[in-house]
Amino acid sequence: MCGIAGIIGDYKEHQLNAMLTSQHHRGPDATGKYLDPNFAALGHNRLAIIDLSEQANQPFLDAEGRYVLVFNGEIYNYIELKETLKQEYYFKTSSDTEVLLAAYIKWGPACLSRLNGMFAFAIWDNQEKKLFVARDRFGVKPFYYHCNQNELYFASEIKALHAAEIPKIPNEKVWASYFAYGSYGNPDETFWENIEQLPGGHYLEYINQKLTLNKWYFFEEEVAKQPQNLPYKEAKEQYLALLKDSIRLRFRADVPVGFNISGGLDSSVLLALVNDHKCHPEPDEGLKSINAYTFYTNNSVYDELLWVEQMIAKTGNPLTKVLLQADEVPALAQKMAWQQDEPYGGIPTLAYAKIFEQARKDNVLVLLDGQGMDEQWAGYDYYTQQNEATIQGITDSPFKTNVLSDTFLKKAVKPNYPKPFEEEVLNKQYRDLFYTKIPRALRFNDRISMAYSTELREPFLDYRLVEFAFSLPLNFKIKDGVTKFMLREIASEYLADNLVFSPKRALQTPQREWLGNELKEYVNLQIEKIIAADTQKWFDKKALKQEWENYLKGNNDSSFHIWQWVSLGLILNEN
Repeated sequence: MCGIAGIIGDYKEHQLNAMLTSQHHRGPDATGKYLDPNFAALGHNRLAIIDLSEQANQPFLDAEGRYVLVFNGEIYNYIELKETLKQEYYFKTSSDTEVLLAAYIKWGPACLSRLNGMFAFAIWDNQEKKLFVARDRFGVKPFYYHCNQNELYFASEIKALHAAEIPKIPNEKVWASYFAYGSYGNPDETFWENIEQLPGGHYLEYINQKLTLNKWYFFEEEVAKQPQNLPYKEAKEQYLALLKDSIRLRFRADVPVGFNISGGLDSSVLLALVNDHKCHPEPDEGLKSINAYTFYTNNSVYDELLWVEQMIAKTGNPLTKVLLQADEVPALAQKMAWQQDEPYGGIPTLAYAKIFEQARKDNVLVLLDGQGMDEQWAGYDYYTQQNEATIQGITDSPFKTNVLSDTFLKKAVKPNYPKPFEEEVLNKQYRDLFYTKIPRALRFNDRISMAYSTELREPFLDYRLVEFAFSLPLNFKIKDGVTKFMLREIASEYLADNLVFSPKRALQTPQREWLGNELKEYVNLQIEKIIAADTQKWFDKKALKQEWENYLKGNNDSSFHIWQWVSLGLILNEN
C-alpha cells in the first residue's frame, strides 16, 4: 500500500517532488524517483508490507532497465504467479511488486485477469516511450490524472495533482449533483475540473501525447460464466471455500495483521474465519493473538459495543475499543477533509479513522474489514422494495434543494445507472457495487487508512466471491424476509443464532444529535463560512439559514444535508 505519482512529457522535477511530499503519509518507509529526461518522471511513496528490504523499493526496474513500475496495492496471489513465472524470469526479491512487473512483461495487458488483488499501477516503457496504467476490478485503489495537450499527470490522491500546479477549480456539475441527489460523481469523475479518475476495471495507455482508455473487466460476462443451477448445499460449500481462501490470501504480509469489527453479521463472519486455522498461516495457538478493533461513542442508542463484546467472548481475540467524543470532531474533521480532497461520509468516517490511528500506534499495519457483503448478498432492505426512498422525487428527498440557487440547481444531473441484468434486484446490487455505495466507501476508507500509514484489505471484495454470489438465485440470498440467508447459515456454524440472525443495524454515531447540540456552534461557523465565500452563487442564503434553524428546532430526521454543508465549509478551509 503506497502512493504513486508521475508526469509524462516535458516534466519539471520540482512538480514531482511536490506531489511526493503531499502523499508522504501513504508511504513513509521510502521515497523514490525515476527520471527519463524530457519524457517521464515517476515517483513512489512506500509503505513496506511484503518484502521489507530496500531491494523491493520503487520505482522498480526489470533487469534490463526497460520497464519501470510504480505500484499501489497488493497482489495477493503473487506466490502462485511467481511459481508460474520463475522459469522465465529471475527474481531478485520476494515482493509482489516484482511478480507484477514480471507478469506484465510476459503477458502484457492480459496479465490483469490473472491478478487477485487491489491495485493501481503505472509501467513506463522507456524504449517505446509508452505508459501503461491499470486499476483493479472494483477500484479499491485510487488513480487520478490530468491530461492536457502536452503532458499527463497522475497520482494516488487529488491533492498531489494540485501540488503539481493543476488549478483547483470546482466541477460544478458534480457539486450540484451532490447537493441535489447525494451523488458523489460517476466512476470517471471528481469534484474538481480537469481531474479525472481511471474507473475500476479499466486500463489506459499514453504514447505520443495520445491517451486511450480500455475496459478490461467485464463483470456481467464473468457472472454468466459461473456454475448454473447449483443445489443450495453445494453452492454454500463452494462459497465458503472461496471465502476461506480469500481471507487466507489476505493474511499474506511481513507485518502484523489485525481486523475491524462491528456488531453486525458481516463482522461476525470475518471474526469467525479470521480464527479458522485454514484461513491463517499461523498455528492454532497463534490465532487468538490477532488484534480486533472497534469504535464507540458512549451512546447506547448507537454503539454496538455490547454485541462486539459478546462476539469476541467466543473467540478470545484481544479487543481494542476506540472512543470518539464530540469535542474531537472539529480537528479530526478538518484533518480528514485534507486527506479526502472531496466530501466524505460524516462523523462515522471520523470514528472509523480513529481505529487506524490506534492500529498504527500498536504497530498493526494491516487491517481486514467486512466491506462488500451487503452488495453481493442483497443485504439492504431496499433490494426487496419496489419504491425505495432513494428514487423519490426531488422535493421529498433528504436533500434540501430549496437552499440552492436556480442556476446552480440546473447544473445537477440526476444519476441514471445501467441495468445489465434482467432481475431488478441484481441491477440494484450492480449499481451499489460499481456506482454508489462501494465506490464511495472505498474512497473514504483508502484515505482514512492511508492518513495513518496503514493498509486496509477487503476480503469480501475478492472478485471470485462477488461473481459467484451474484450468480446465485435470489432465494439463496433472501428467504422468508431474511436477508443474506446463506451467509447467515454459514455464520451460524461458528457463532450463536442471536448474533447471526439479529436484524441489520447500520454502523452509526450520534451525528444527528451532535450536530444540533454539542457541535451547534461549529456547524454554524461552517455555514457562515459558506455564505461569506459564496462568490459563485450556489446558494439561496436566506433559505440556507432557515433550513439550519428548522433543524435546530427539531426538523432533524436526516442530518445528511447538514453534513453536506459542513463538508463544503471544511473544503473551503483548504483553499
